[in-house]
Amino acid sequence: MIKVAIDVDEQIRLLRQRGMIIDNEDKAKEVLLDVGYYRLGFYWFPFERSYPCKAHRTHEFREETNFDDIVRLYYFDFNLRGILTKYLNRIEIHLRTFLTYYVSNYYKTSPTWFVDPSVVTTKYIQSFDQEVYTSRFKRISVIKQHHQIHINDKYAPAWKTLEFMTLGSVIHLFNALKNQLVRRQIGAHFGVKQLVVFESYLCLVNTVRNCCAHGSVLYDIALPVSIRRGPAGKMEGASYQNLYGAIKVIYYMTGIVSINRQADLKKELASLFDEYSAFQEVQKTIAKATGIKDIRELFV
Repeated sequence: MIKVAIDVDEQIRLLRQRGMIIDNEDKAKEVLLDVGYYRLGFYWFPFERSYPCKAHRTHEFREETNFDDIVRLYYFDFNLRGILTKYLNRIEIHLRTFLTYYVSNYYKTSPTWFVDPSVVTTKYIQSFDQEVYTSRFKRISVIKQHHQIHINDKYAPAWKTLEFMTLGSVIHLFNALKNQLVRRQIGAHFGVKQLVVFESYLCLVNTVRNCCAHGSVLYDIALPVSIRRGPAGKMEGASYQNLYGAIKVIYYMTGIVSINRQADLKKELASLFDEYSAFQEVQKTIAKATGIKDIRELFV
């Protein structure tokens, strides 16, 4: 059956029919028109009777489910993305800077080593123009200016090119490096001895960064690749694929960039989790989805 759109008054009536308590109807309308009925559904799903089953959902809510708690969970997630974004940005810049610096100095005679078949895989080079060095990329002012001055250069040097590559592209380039010693040295810079562990950390950072950048739901994230055991610290069970493990790795990686920034991250996260601990149902939902009962245990 094809569903049809319903207006905000109908949305409120439907939520009430399903058992949700809405004390302030005007405020509920404001939130629904601001955030959206569909997006809020990701935050009231844990309050449904059929949770966590996604098939054959009844959409009926548990007793005493309050719209205000749904909004609180939404803003917890919103604020969490804001906090993590700052530190993920620091990790991204540091990774790009060190990769560019180390590899460029290792291959001093090859300023465009990112397309050098002796440095990176043929498969990576074959996809580079289509995936990275596109006509749009070449319109970036710095890149465009380089080619106007150096008309015979097919590519700008690494220290210019990598600066404008996405985090995903930088990680893809790292994975395409042929020299395993070079790759291990980059991992060692981040205090990670095993490449498979470092690769899982990079995958996590990219996944969470994209989640934050696109405003995706974060509190119940399920990582596509399990975190490998490493210097980020001890984890158990589901922690290797949920927010608990993600924060452990981001906290660890931030500490490699700056001990002071790591302390700031710890303070901001503790403050955020403390703020929402006063709301019992929200706190229980966060703890169940994230595996985090006490945020401070992650920093030990």
